[in-house]
Formats: sequence, structure tokens, C-alpha cells
Amino acid sequence: MSSRLKPGAKALGSFLVTIALTYLGLLAVTFFIGRVIPVDPVLAIVGDRATEDQIAQVRAQLGLDLPLWQQFLIYLGKVAQGDFGTSVLSANPVLDDIRRVFPATLELATVGILIGAGLGVPLGVWAAVRRGGLADQAVRVMGLVGYSVPIFWLGLMALVLFYAKLGWVGGPGRIDVAFEYSISPVTGLMLVDTVLGALEGNGWEPFWNALSHLALPGALLGYFSLAYISRMTRSFMLHELAQEYVVAARAKGLSEARIIWRHALRNAMVPLVTVIALSYAGLLEGSVLTETVFAWPGLGLYITNSLQNADMNAVLGGTLVVGSIFIALNLLSDLLYRLLDPRTRAR
Repeated sequence: MSSRLKPGAKALGSFLVTIALTYLGLLAVTFFIGRVIPVDPVLAIVGDRATEDQIAQVRAQLGLDLPLWQQFLIYLGKVAQGDFGTSVLSANPVLDDIRRVFPATLELATVGILIGAGLGVPLGVWAAVRRGGLADQAVRVMGLVGYSVPIFWLGLMALVLFYAKLGWVGGPGRIDVAFEYSISPVTGLMLVDTVLGALEGNGWEPFWNALSHLALPGALLGYFSLAYISRMTRSFMLHELAQEYVVAARAKGLSEARIIWRHALRNAMVPLVTVIALSYAGLLEGSVLTETVFAWPGLGLYITNSLQNADMNAVLGGTLVVGSIFIALNLLSDLLYRLLDPRTRAR
């Protein structure tokens, strides 16, 4: 192997080992927590009126009578084959259930991060530029409220006001029952599927109905994401605006707008990418409280219902998906970090 290829191969090998160890740790933590919590998955299957012999038989069939280390090795083998077990509630493979519910969470989280990043970054820049002024105070108060107010309470109040009182938005769920069975689930993303249906001649009414249902939970998640992103953007921009290159740019006569948006924000975007990626991962993990309040049939509601019914296969499978999302978006943000900051490529 040539001397030019060795550093690249070494970096790739280190990268793959890091991913493998991280995922192995995620599997181990998820598995052992699932085994030590005071919930018996056997009772969830056979019921509390089953005899001791029936319970013992099912426990043996599930391999729960084996030592923990042996159970873990069996679990690793099944996960490697894409087998997360069968859900007690639905009697379907857990992976099939996750494929069914995840598009709802993906749609909701994507709308939330688009609102959060699309408004949070400009507001954070504006607050940094107007440091100490009225705009800065307004953005900081808005962020403080976003951190302080419980999301479930704000969701309930929003439903009462905008749905029950004013009727501006749709209620809980993704779409009205009248349209639910007339939509072909092509992608699982309700807005996309209703647009495809409209293009086929089914009309635009289902699309607007789905949008009205998505507007309130999407805006709510977007607001909480905005609170965090605007605060971090403000902090990063204050740091950049205090740097010497900004003073030099002003001395050269560059316009303030160019200094802010072309130079300071560009450098602030390097750490901000990680902030946005982690915010998106936090929304994709299920947004449990939001999905519960709005009866949104996504991953968060799926995991919550599974936990309440001691469906541990579903809980573990959903938790693994959440962990995998965090790992993937962390890796993506690291890659973007290297692309945006050439100094990190030489490390």
C-alpha cells in the first residue's frame, strides 16, 4: 500500500471501529436495561392467570431462562439479521411496526427542524448583532419560554385555543377519518401521499386536511427547536463578531451585511451544524409527549404504548432505532464539520 493511501485507510478503519463499538455499546445498554426493569414480558404474553407451568414453558421458548450473557449473544445474532422479535400488541414483527410508524415521526420532525433552523438561525444572528437591544431581549425571552414551559402543557393549551375554540387547525391524528382510507400509503409521509393522490385526480382536499393536522404539532416542535437553535446561534455569532478578522473586514470597508452573513455566519455554521443535527435527532427520537398529546401515530407513541403494555421487544427495537438515529446524525454532522472547516481535514 502506498504511503498516500495508508493514512486514509487508517482513518477509515478507525472510523468503522468507532461505529462498531458505539453500536455494540448501544445494544448492550439497551438489552441489559430491558432485562433488569421490573417488567415481565412473559406475563404480558400469557396473562396473569396463567399457571406456573405455562409461564415456565413460554419463558423457555423465549430463551429467558438462559444466563444473561447467553441471551445477549442470541439477541446480537438476531439483530444482525434484522430480527427485533415480535410485538405482543400487534403480533407483527417489530421491524415491520417501526417501518409503519416511523414515517409519521419523520414527517413531524422534519417540519419541526425546518421551522426551528429556518427561523432560529436568523433570529440568533439578529439577536447577536443587536446585542443588549430590544430585539436581543425578545429573542432571549422567547428562548427562555421555550425551555421553561412543559411541551405537553403548551400542546394542550394550543389544542384548546386553535382547534377547539378557533377551529384554525385540525385536531389530533394525522388526518380526518373521512379521508384516512382513501389515501394510498406510498411513502408513509401523509403530505407526500396526499399530493400524489391529488395528481392522480383525487383532489386537494385530503392534502389541506393533512396539512391542518400537521400544522400545530409541527409548529410546536419547531418552536422548541427554535428556542435552542437561536440561543446557540446567538452565542456562536457573538464569539465570531469579537474576532480580529471582523475588525479587519470593517477596516477594509466591507459592508456590515457582508461581514455578518458571508464571514461571521459562515464560521459560526461549523459548530452550528452539530447543534442542528442533534436537534433533528432529538425530534426524530419520537417526541413522545408531543405525539401523545396530539395522538400522532409515530415512533414515540409506539414506544410509549409498548412500554405501558410490557411489550419489551417493541420497546427495545424502538430504542435501538432512536440510538441508531443519533449515531447516524452525529456521524453526518462530523462529516459536514470537516467539509465546512478545512482545518479539521488535516487532523
